[in-house]
Amino acid sequence: MKKVILSAAIVLGGLSSFAAPAITANQIDELVMTAQEEYKEIKAEDLPQAVKDALAADFQNATLDKAYVNEKFEYKLELTIEESASTVYADKDGNWIEKE
Repeated sequence: MKKVILSAAIVLGGLSSFAAPAITANQIDELVMTAQEEYKEIKAEDLPQAVKDALAADFQNATLDKAYVNEKFEYKLELTIEESASTVYADKDGNWIEKE
């Protein structure tokens, strides 16, 4: 009797693992594309003055390579600091934001 119950439990446990929904490669590609399209490239001249001032004050030796903005008016700045590439984020008021 114990063997029958144990066998039934193993079979049911094995079948339940197949009930999980599968994520296809297309769904993963769409998720990655959504994350990449978050920022739109802009010209350095289009940055708010507060962001330019913060950049000049905190990164004197940096060269601004590219600037991007998202829907929340958060700015992604790609910099070169002493031959090293770096990316920093700021809000429209020139406050630095930590992003992953």
